[in-house]
Amino acid sequence: MEESYVLHLRQQYQLFKELYLCYCGYANCEPLHSYGPAVRPNYLLHYITEGRGIYQINGVTYTLGEGEGFLIEPNKQTFYQADAVDPWKYLWIGFGGTGAETCVRALGLDSDHLTFRCADEKGKLHELVEEMLMHNAQAAQNDFRLQSLLCAFFAQLSEGMDADIGKMSQADRENLYVHKAVEYIRNHYDTGITVGDVARYVALHRSYLFALFQKVLHISPQEYLTLFRLTRAKEELTLTDNTVASIALNCGYQDPQVFTKAFKNKFGITPLKYRRQDREKARQGLEEMMDKKGQAPGNENPPAL
Repeated sequence: MEESYVLHLRQQYQLFKELYLCYCGYANCEPLHSYGPAVRPNYLLHYITEGRGIYQINGVTYTLGEGEGFLIEPNKQTFYQADAVDPWKYLWIGFGGTGAETCVRALGLDSDHLTFRCADEKGKLHELVEEMLMHNAQAAQNDFRLQSLLCAFFAQLSEGMDADIGKMSQADRENLYVHKAVEYIRNHYDTGITVGDVARYVALHRSYLFALFQKVLHISPQEYLTLFRLTRAKEELTLTDNTVASIALNCGYQDPQVFTKAFKNKFGITPLKYRRQDREKARQGLEEMMDKKGQAPGNENPPAL
């Protein structure tokens, strides 16, 4: 069980379409109180104000506590449960709209980053939710007020997440941004992403992201993205019989000719020629190994009697 305070809004009466509040609330959970497995039709953000608990999705379990939160995406099955000894207290907002995903990404959250830390020492997030709960009448002024409070919630959340990063040393912050950018590239290199997409994901200007990559990795973001894609392409050429066009698409290149040109510029050889040479080397290596095995001591034919 849980002691909860909830506001539900009817979507058909929403004045705003790009981003709107679906429901919100806060709860003091009993030990082991759980929700799910369940699927939600909209985005849902939880922020933990006290205690601990777990959040499960896709077979992964996150243990979270005070000052942390988690994102539930639409149509994804999830489960979460309060700790047996130190059950959590949390607040939540459910939201939707054509621009909801953009807002989530602006916070640095997506399918690969579902948890976060946020500094909210003065309890402003809780105050915003409490004020949302007060505007429960169907009236235009309430719609406008709830919309402003929803935007304020996102602003406070973003500020708190930045403040948490701000407690790190300069070197740690730089490494964190580069780590997040590299992780994003490795998870999305096959989707045709650009450096601009990477910069937007980590919420940095492209020029600053370039400077960080040069400082930390001694390579530009574009060079890293290209090298990662082409390295994956070499693996596919070696391990599969996929066509060059298929491999190009798998590595984020829509045009096989662009892929072939990039591959040749980097390795000095076309993808097909690389595959032939790689397999010829493998064949020769196998023959040499077999020859050596045939000449190894103990493998000689016994002398004729």
